[in-house]
Amino acid sequence: MNIQQGLDKLYSLHTFGIKLGLENITRFMDIIGNPQDKLKTFHVAGSNGKGSTSAFIASILQEFKYKVGIYTSPHFVRFNERIKINNTEIPDNYVADFISTFEKHIDDLKLTFFEVTTAMAFKYFADQKVQYAVIETGLGGRLDATNVLEPCAVIITSVSLEHTAILGSTVDKIASEKAGIIKNKSKVFIGLLPEQAENVIEKKCAETNSSLFRLDDSINRTKDSIELYTEEIELDDWTMPLKGDYQKYNAALAGLAVSKILDITDFKHIQTGIKNVIKNTGIQGRYEFYNNMPDIIMDSAHNPESINSFLSEFSKDYKKYNKRALLFCAMKDKAVKEMLSAVSLYFDDIYVTHVNMERSCTIDDLTSIGKELGIKTQPVEKADEFVQQFRNREPKECLVVMGSMYLLGEIKTILQNKKIA
Repeated sequence: MNIQQGLDKLYSLHTFGIKLGLENITRFMDIIGNPQDKLKTFHVAGSNGKGSTSAFIASILQEFKYKVGIYTSPHFVRFNERIKINNTEIPDNYVADFISTFEKHIDDLKLTFFEVTTAMAFKYFADQKVQYAVIETGLGGRLDATNVLEPCAVIITSVSLEHTAILGSTVDKIASEKAGIIKNKSKVFIGLLPEQAENVIEKKCAETNSSLFRLDDSINRTKDSIELYTEEIELDDWTMPLKGDYQKYNAALAGLAVSKILDITDFKHIQTGIKNVIKNTGIQGRYEFYNNMPDIIMDSAHNPESINSFLSEFSKDYKKYNKRALLFCAMKDKAVKEMLSAVSLYFDDIYVTHVNMERSCTIDDLTSIGKELGIKTQPVEKADEFVQQFRNREPKECLVVMGSMYLLGEIKTILQNKKIA
């Protein structure tokens, strides 16, 4: 089996959709030797910020010269982006061999795409003897395939209303799902959470005899920034390669978790890890300038909380542009009305598009929602061509591509393939 055959098999598993529960993944992990039991892991959940926080943790660990695996989703261009060691992607032959070797078990257990990918990541990290692995949850936490771990650190970045049909319709219920990754005697690190979410996690920590570390207890907020102070470290001089004040909170949470787990006092390596996060992990899609003059900004904001975080930063710069356009797409299970309403205040032209997956809102869906809100939208069938053509606009114009990580990935994949061709 070659890599394309392996990926075709893997992508075909999307037909099983999202299947919450640990029974099948647990059985499969037994078959492949329970590699997760050989890993020291940072397990990261959250409605927003989990990808960035995972990247900051991995980058900081690399600055301490550890061999670090990181597992995130979704990918933007190549499947292999999901599974990396020190910013080197999992090799094609490993992916193909894994699928080929365990294909019968995958079929017999009717495993999902995410279950197989998660198992592959754990086995690859164990085979390569990583010293730490940073594992981002998929959906929720309690019944997520990654929750076969016994992590050395649990990180919950944020809690907001998302995937309500699956995770619950209140912040309390969603917090309870995310708190499901807390095991007995865990060290738990939380970002700035709503009070009701924090209460749920406090209760879970008490039930499991776990230690709780709140970011809010370790930071001082200033007018323009934040300062991270613990007994071990002081961090108030930030060199942030990721734009947005909210990224400082993600970086501070990562620094807090690593400092407590490693019991370190060398804040300079933490500082360097934050500074080198792009070089060390290849993170993308976070206020990413895809083109300059005209500026094309790609951001993976995909729910109201992350949209508002982006707009908080964009509001500092948007007046410098003569004209501002938005290319927007969203998944059906998101709070699309709230998202579209928020972004409409900042853009002169709003274009709506879709991605090639069942969960995506159609252009007609988004047009109808726009009409309900009194927002004029314009349809774009081929998002990649639209982005490519926008490069020829006036230098003082701006295009923001936002609403779904899948949209960013689809555009980047097509444009990169065109460059190669």
